[in-house]
Amino acid sequence: MSTISNTMTNYAEQAAVYSNTSTQDKKSQEKKSTTDEKMEIVKNDENTQKVRVSGRTVGNPMLSEKAAKYYEELKKKYGNMDFILVSKDQKEYAKANASKYGNANKMVVLIDEEKIERMAEDENYRKQYEGIISRGANGLSQMKTKLAQMGVNVKSCGIKVNDNGASSFFATMDKGFKAQNKKRAEKQAQKKAQKKADEKKAQKKKQQEKIEEGRAQRKEIKESDEEITFEADSIDELLKKIENMDYVVQPQDKIREMEQKVGRQFDYSI
Repeated sequence: MSTISNTMTNYAEQAAVYSNTSTQDKKSQEKKSTTDEKMEIVKNDENTQKVRVSGRTVGNPMLSEKAAKYYEELKKKYGNMDFILVSKDQKEYAKANASKYGNANKMVVLIDEEKIERMAEDENYRKQYEGIISRGANGLSQMKTKLAQMGVNVKSCGIKVNDNGASSFFATMDKGFKAQNKKRAEKQAQKKAQKKADEKKAQKKKQQEKIEEGRAQRKEIKESDEEITFEADSIDELLKKIENMDYVVQPQDKIREMEQKVGRQFDYSI
């Protein structure tokens, strides 16, 4: 009987130990589950952590630590350019008002935070867009040199890095540009007028088409009391607009006045 009693006592003790162990294991598993959940939240927070960048910005752009580090390296690589980082929600605004961010001392590069993030991660994408920046800088520099040789000084210019490997450009002249450009414009207008006088009626039509082209271009040129801004999707197009300024800014009666100086007034009726 004593043996049976001892056996029952042992079973009871083992059951109690098993129960305590199961309870402890369950609590341990619950604690581990809670810890794992907290770790995951922390991990997620780390993945979405953003930092502010130094320099000029449009909106409130934020970058990952990796992208922010790359952005600083990019600015150092092109130290002769003024980079402006644009937030995702301000991309269209920056594109439409690129000339507002001109810098008289450096060419401007407007680029959005999404591109910088991808450039930091994707080597091929980075090479593509760094190439766009490099070619744009070289092209604008050559354009400024050519215009300077013509007696035209550019107040500021820059490049807007757009989506799908595209870019657009702008150049701003101060209000003295018209006076600076006056003699060259008059000479060009006189030559064109003389040529049209020689070519007679056929060239009258060509002159009219040129004037209409100037009217269309005027829509893409912004003027204020202080400056004139030109915008285009390529540097060649930008240069052409500046060179054709005499047609764009001068009204039709001014062109006719110049034509009279070479001895003939055109009949603009076709």
